[in-house]
Amino acid sequence: MRWEGREQSSNLEDRRRLKPQGLAIGGGGLLLLLLLGYMFGVDPNDLNQLIGNANVGQPGAPGQAQDRELTAEEQRTQQFAGTILRFTEVVWDEQFRKARKQYEPPKMVLFSESVQTGCGVAPAAVGPFYCPADQIVYLDPTFFNELDEKLGGSKAEFSQAYVIAHEVGHHVQNLLGYARIVDQKRRTLPKEEFNEWSVRLELQADYLAGVWAHYGQQKFQFIEPGDVEAALLTAKAIGDDRLMRRSTGFVSPENYTHGTSEQRVKWFRRGLESGDLGALAELFELPYERL
Repeated sequence: MRWEGREQSSNLEDRRRLKPQGLAIGGGGLLLLLLLGYMFGVDPNDLNQLIGNANVGQPGAPGQAQDRELTAEEQRTQQFAGTILRFTEVVWDEQFRKARKQYEPPKMVLFSESVQTGCGVAPAAVGPFYCPADQIVYLDPTFFNELDEKLGGSKAEFSQAYVIAHEVGHHVQNLLGYARIVDQKRRTLPKEEFNEWSVRLELQADYLAGVWAHYGQQKFQFIEPGDVEAALLTAKAIGDDRLMRRSTGFVSPENYTHGTSEQRVKWFRRGLESGDLGALAELFELPYERL
């Protein structure tokens, strides 16, 4: 992916200089939580019920952190994340203007180990997520190593950009009102029925990531040979069916919350190929079995 030397976003905060004191999850525990919170958009409050806020360090709290210098690798990931975030800002600002709307970009926080958010305290093992309460995308970049080494995804840079664009897609949904629709369903529907709406929301975020890549490529020419295939590999690796089978040996379609591997690949590819924002509503209108 061609990104080096491009403009970086001013909406990026790197908290990795602050080493939190508290929660430490490693080995099998890390993978377990990763499999529970693997998909983008997990609510940290759900994981708080499992691990307890009292045991999680809060980066930046007085007396609980130590300032340190970033490594060369961390500096590169900071530059990369800032550049991708800027790419999303430019693309979505243009698309919102075309629709006679105003785009309000999210912030992004890079962290390690754990982070305090508007949605609660979260360990890094939840993976990247968007918190609508503070409109911030949270990312521990070491997630990409876990994705590559343990889940069969790709840590190619365009795959990482897809992950970031998916989370920014949740922000776009928040601005357009789709997140509010699904939140209302959460409050009123039984769990299995709500899960179908959760799947719709996640597949729509995949579609939005594809739409971003469609227009981003037109403007910035950042896609190189092999990039799309790497992103599709990552989308396939994080399907509900594949992760359930990996962690339990069987699948429970009634418990899907993010979509199957086939669905995630399908909707990211459709967004990438068409760039059609007018099709966003389709995911909320199609019969569930046709997704």
